[in-house]
Amino acid sequence: MMLHIPEVLSKMQVQRICAELDTADAWQNGQLSAGAQAQKIKQNLQFDLQHPSYATLSQDILSALKQQTLLQSFALPLHILQPMFNCYQNTATYGNHVDNAVQYCAQVQRPIRTDVSMTLFLSEPEEYQGGELIIEDNYGSHEVKLSAGDAIVYPATSLHRVEPVTAGQRIAAFTWCQSMVKDDWQRSMLFNLDMTILQLRQQLGDTAEVLALTAHYHNLIRQWSQL
Repeated sequence: MMLHIPEVLSKMQVQRICAELDTADAWQNGQLSAGAQAQKIKQNLQFDLQHPSYATLSQDILSALKQQTLLQSFALPLHILQPMFNCYQNTATYGNHVDNAVQYCAQVQRPIRTDVSMTLFLSEPEEYQGGELIIEDNYGSHEVKLSAGDAIVYPATSLHRVEPVTAGQRIAAFTWCQSMVKDDWQRSMLFNLDMTILQLRQQLGDTAEVLALTAHYHNLIRQWSQL
């Protein structure tokens, strides 16, 4: 299951972040962070994690994500990795791949399991040609190209790729999270249940039936979560 989260960042926030990212000597070959297999298909640039601006920019993204109630409901995050930034231009692409299952998390100073992937678009669709994020699942291939400030969240188990950028520049932030509930089917069911409860509360208020469903929701999290 995938989720489009609109307006994670305002247009003003996007403009400010992109202005700070526009530092030519801060972008590095994306293959430097790739494994042997990924190096064969990864052709992009990544913002230098040692650059003085990185920590602040990354924290700005992370803070915005933590305020998103949709993300909290959909991903049930236990840990969120520090967001990073990439850039595609001049026919840059990233072929079909699945993200690493385990990555080091600086906040908790240990490796974490990556259950959910996220891309936050920082370039408007009309600013570049190509560059679609293609996510594959049991229902086929899904093409994603969102407005600047919007995010797409999807299971990290998904095969995905970025199509070649044939004109312009595609800049995005990306990260992963470890969920309290590692099973994608269970997370999807909990998300749908949570959204249904919210709609029922708006229509009916806190009736006995709505409270009973809320109790079931929390008891399922209690049953399935791993902390």
